[in-house]
Amino acid sequence: MKFSKTEIEGLVIIEPNVFEDDRGHFFESYNKNEFVENGIDSTFVQDNQSLSEKGVLRGLHFQNAPFAQAKLIRVITGSVLDVAVDIRKNSPTYGHHQSIILSSSNKKMFFIPEGFAHGFLTLENNTIFSYKCSNFYNTSSEDSILWNDKSLNINWNFDKPLLSEKDKIAQNFNNFVSQF
Repeated sequence: MKFSKTEIEGLVIIEPNVFEDDRGHFFESYNKNEFVENGIDSTFVQDNQSLSEKGVLRGLHFQNAPFAQAKLIRVITGSVLDVAVDIRKNSPTYGHHQSIILSSSNKKMFFIPEGFAHGFLTLENNTIFSYKCSNFYNTSSEDSILWNDKSLNINWNFDKPLLSEKDKIAQNFNNFVSQF
């Protein structure tokens, strides 16, 4: 696997070694030893998966302590624009974001540590999105930031995504008080 650090400390793009032949392909999507060797020592306790049509936007979500979560994200079918926003108040990149296209064809994965808000926009119908979490989901620790907050300057390149009611009323970043 190839592990590439991004401009934002802690965010890592992972490219698996893919073995293809006339039968299809094979790759390891997770190997604890390789992750630890590359500075990712999270223990994952929950796997989540969603199916979405093109134009669905989920996020920007996060869990506060004591249920904060690191995530290892990948796309099984289809593609997404995946976005992580740094909400670590003492970070030099606080309020900055990293975006990446994750797809079934590029097979890239994205590691997001605790202290980030996360969201994604599906770019194809029948997109299956999968992620490992380092902590269990807890409703009372859940929070979100408005996906199109102007101060974050995220280019989703999509005017009217399909949103949940919760995501439509998420807080503005300027009103947000980080617990990280």
